[in-house]
Amino acid sequence: MNFGEALEALKNGKRVQREGWNGKNQYIELAEFISYKNTNNDIINAEHDTMGNKAIAFVGTSGVQVGWLASQADMLSEDWKIVE
Repeated sequence: MNFGEALEALKNGKRVQREGWNGKNQYIELAEFISYKNTNNDIINAEHDTMGNKAIAFVGTSGVQVGWLASQADMLSEDWKIVE
């Protein structure tokens, strides 16, 4: 699968990963309903007009990274697959 197909799979609720990733059980998924607590202890739930309240989350051995950014190698690779 190419990166465009991987993005469509994410939007359809699938988890995806690259064959070439070194760590086992690493994948990306779509995170929704993102919120955070600010310094005033207010819960902020950002709702953007253009993208909504979503981000790509990378799930790996060290935990979850929300707001994962694909490298050029990731975007140009054809080794994306759906995690079963």
